[in-house]
Amino acid sequence: MDASILPFPGASRSEVAWNRLSADALRDLARRDAVVLLPVGSTEQHGPHLPTGVDDLLVTAVCRRVAEALTPDVPVVVAPTVWCGLADHHVGFGGTFTLSLATFHALLRDLCRSMIDAGFRRIVLVNGHGGNINGLAALAVDLARDFGAAIATTTYFMEGTAPAAVALEDQSGVMHACEAETSMMMALAPDLVDGSRLADAHGPAFDVAASLLPTLKRVHAWRDVSPSGVAGDARRASAEKGEILLDAHAGALAARLRAGQPWT
Repeated sequence: MDASILPFPGASRSEVAWNRLSADALRDLARRDAVVLLPVGSTEQHGPHLPTGVDDLLVTAVCRRVAEALTPDVPVVVAPTVWCGLADHHVGFGGTFTLSLATFHALLRDLCRSMIDAGFRRIVLVNGHGGNINGLAALAVDLARDFGAAIATTTYFMEGTAPAAVALEDQSGVMHACEAETSMMMALAPDLVDGSRLADAHGPAFDVAASLLPTLKRVHAWRDVSPSGVAGDARRASAEKGEILLDAHAGALAARLRAGQPWT
């Protein structure tokens, strides 16, 4: 594995990873009203060519880049990544962990409570998995009601969509194990991308945004959507595209946080 994907390797720059900081340092960050980024991913099948940890690895990397873009001007800390989410639709392929909605909500609620108890008042749940979006949206209502803190949610690949789309040839945004996700993995951890299986890494297009609209629909197992486990086409993926995508998504979120959103 490429060591660059690991959370904040080395100690040559200002540290922002929660689990590499002391309690004293975290109390100081809380006193400075630091923003906490909580990456929320999933561990699930990603076609024949990618590892099951794609969502976990990518959302962690994006949060790292956001933090690096903000530090030292905006105090920020990146919490340990939540590596399991709502992925029941991928279970049929094997290799997938999933939570019930009640467990997912309880886990995130308790993590937010821990951050608030540690003194933090600005928290962003940064999601990296399409299947988590509706669950996080529902949870955000409860968190806003129950905690006296500013807790926001976002899905990283919904930030900076316009510049990201320019880099892609066969799709306009992230689908699943597709040109976009495969490109970002090629940029972050090329040794985890099985190039010998790229020829098989394609499937029907999937519109994440449209899937969230409250129109008449029912839940389908992902195997029924795409027998390959892929939505989109990974065959034109490249590390160069991946770097552009990562910078576009992380840069857009960093710019919004630097501007004081969503708290101003």
